[in-house]
Amino acid sequence: KASIDWDKRENELKKLLDKYRSNDGTYDCLVPGSGGKDSVFQSHILKNKYGMNPLTVTWPPILYTDYGYENFKNWIEIGGHDNITFKPNGNVQRLLTKLSIENLLHPFQTFILGQKNLAPKIAKKYGIDLIFYGENEAEYGNPIADNTKSIRDNSFYTYKDSNNLYLAGIKVKDLLNKYKINMSDIYTYLPINENELKGTNLQVHYLGYYLKWDPQEMFYYASENVNFKARPFRTQGTYSKYNSIDDKIDDLHYYTTYIKFGIGRATYDSSQEIRNNHIDREEALSLVSKFDGEFPDKYFNEILDYLEIDPSEFINICDKFRSPHLWKKMGNQWKLRHTANKD
Repeated sequence: KASIDWDKRENELKKLLDKYRSNDGTYDCLVPGSGGKDSVFQSHILKNKYGMNPLTVTWPPILYTDYGYENFKNWIEIGGHDNITFKPNGNVQRLLTKLSIENLLHPFQTFILGQKNLAPKIAKKYGIDLIFYGENEAEYGNPIADNTKSIRDNSFYTYKDSNNLYLAGIKVKDLLNKYKINMSDIYTYLPINENELKGTNLQVHYLGYYLKWDPQEMFYYASENVNFKARPFRTQGTYSKYNSIDDKIDDLHYYTTYIKFGIGRATYDSSQEIRNNHIDREEALSLVSKFDGEFPDKYFNEILDYLEIDPSEFINICDKFRSPHLWKKMGNQWKLRHTANKD
């Protein structure tokens, strides 16, 4: 990021927006989000600095936190946006979330898929050709994605044949047969079918490609402009209070990444802050040693009650997903074979 010419990138953004900006009050771009710091920034700056008319779309958290819901309301009410909130079938979402845990140890799969796959479908229905997500995929350590392709050229957003799709770790056709649900029950979780794109030219862009993205600065911006509030306490598993705080399942999700990959939420947060020059490696190592892998017990029982999973069953599932090249059991305790602190 330090070597990028951000003035040049912003000019690219302005040219893109000039191409799509409406002059008659109709929506000219779509911004998916839940009212977190990132979606607040992207929708607010597109509207107020660049003169766009965004429609915001929300796939709500599985279990809202009180402060997360307040932030969502402030995003719409104070930020001044039109919003479509799509609440999926509760029985199906509960089933898919439970199966995602049992088969993939992935409590967040249903939320992530809904969040990504709903936007193109809503955009198509409203005749909107421009979709903006927030941070570029590289911001949190993922591969740098090509930011300029149409949705057709990005297989992540489309599919041709449902027989090749899996959901919650199960082939779609087997999922439908075994659990007696219909394709209409899971439609919103799936990518948009290529046949649905006829006559459209949907584009998916990341605002973080064009504007220098700094999660801490996004937090300050959201706080100043829409009264975004940080969590009233430290997030379990890390040291921060303002990242991914709207869903009670968030904390459990990051705990499962620790089980599967040996990398916890403090590792994610501190690595990102090293890259943005907010902390140095020595401080990050201390934070990782103190908080990585902390068990998220605050909402744990409520989540498992909702999903109808016994706590002991969940622990057993976790143990099944501990890769032997990462973990070793010593007495009654699991220990990581390798850590950033080499301890």
